[in-house]
Amino acid sequence: MSTDSTQIHDPKAQRTWRADNPLFNDVAAVTDLGGRRIRIDYTTAARPADAGLVYQMRLIERTEPGAFIWESKNVTMRSMNAYYLQSFGVVGQFSENISIDKVNFAPAPRSGRSTSSFADFVQMSGVKGKVSITRSLFDGPHDDPINIHGTYLEVVGKPGPSTLTLAYKHPQTAGFPQFAPGDKVEFATKRTMTPLAQARVTAVDGPSGMDHDKPLTTMTVTFDRPVPAGVEIGGTVVENITATPSVVISGNVFRNVPTRGILVTTRKPVLITGNRFDGMSMASIYVSADAYQWYESGPVADLTIRGNTFTRPSGPVIFVEPTNQVIDPATPVHHNISVEHNSFDISDISIVNAKSVGGFAFTGNTVRRLDGPAHPPYASPLFVFHGSSGLRIAHNRYDKGLNTSVVTD
Repeated sequence: MSTDSTQIHDPKAQRTWRADNPLFNDVAAVTDLGGRRIRIDYTTAARPADAGLVYQMRLIERTEPGAFIWESKNVTMRSMNAYYLQSFGVVGQFSENISIDKVNFAPAPRSGRSTSSFADFVQMSGVKGKVSITRSLFDGPHDDPINIHGTYLEVVGKPGPSTLTLAYKHPQTAGFPQFAPGDKVEFATKRTMTPLAQARVTAVDGPSGMDHDKPLTTMTVTFDRPVPAGVEIGGTVVENITATPSVVISGNVFRNVPTRGILVTTRKPVLITGNRFDGMSMASIYVSADAYQWYESGPVADLTIRGNTFTRPSGPVIFVEPTNQVIDPATPVHHNISVEHNSFDISDISIVNAKSVGGFAFTGNTVRRLDGPAHPPYASPLFVFHGSSGLRIAHNRYDKGLNTSVVTD
């Protein structure tokens, strides 16, 4: 037996993390005992040290969503239980104004399950208007509970002075339209992820999302002006900046998460407030803008993280990591991130690790040690910045023994 990915759940500690799977190493025999039970005999008599742990196994291909919101407007999911979402969770794509309120993303009580989705719980891609996610529970996914982003397409051809051929570059992304006439786009360089220019779409020839009549990974897009200088085949990506939402994520609980809690990359205002993050195995809040792997766009320009509780987090708690290979503090990828009036209960980790940000404020927060201030001092600096400017860290409360230094480069 084999799977692509395994994660381990500790019901007693209420933690879940990704790790290698030892269950099928050194196996002598596997016997079906009936009643959904198996017996595994091993070639070694070594006593296992993992009694009580739960191994969750899955294939990594996301072949279908549990729920799909497509080319829709003013959609609300409210007062629901999402006990089991095969493959992906709730996917919103090319829609406008989506609200998720009081939805429990968690396995059914007494079901014996410890997970309810084999990927993200909520994935919003190319949505415009407003995305609101409130008063919900996110318990035990196999990937990120919330991921809100657009999609970068790479320039692979220039068939005309005002026309480009664009391609989906991640192997699991294909088949859906990315632009419509009238949409505004932004061209950005892959190496620096700095914008070159903007334009309007006048025509699109590509996949429809409903059939296989045209190539699924490429499209030809015509603009209302000549292709800007500096646009290079293989070196430029294009983002639909019309299909970007404002976001409110408020009053939710995140637990038993093996990955990040919230991923968000949108240039519209984002407010993350009043949430409780418990025992995240990676960053609680992650801001990327990725033009090299997943191609999830784009920059943030107004992100507020206010009044949240972060307990037992892994570090860095707030992680800003665009994929620009060349970092210039004069042209940061992200702008205006404010972390204010939050509570952090941490071990020896960094709270913030941020790259290529112009304008970052950390104010009015409370930071406590999980082991109490009487223990030896922590070594990890609370704040690490790379190629960033406009930093403000003030009026925070810290336990004794925390390393409150700010590391910059």
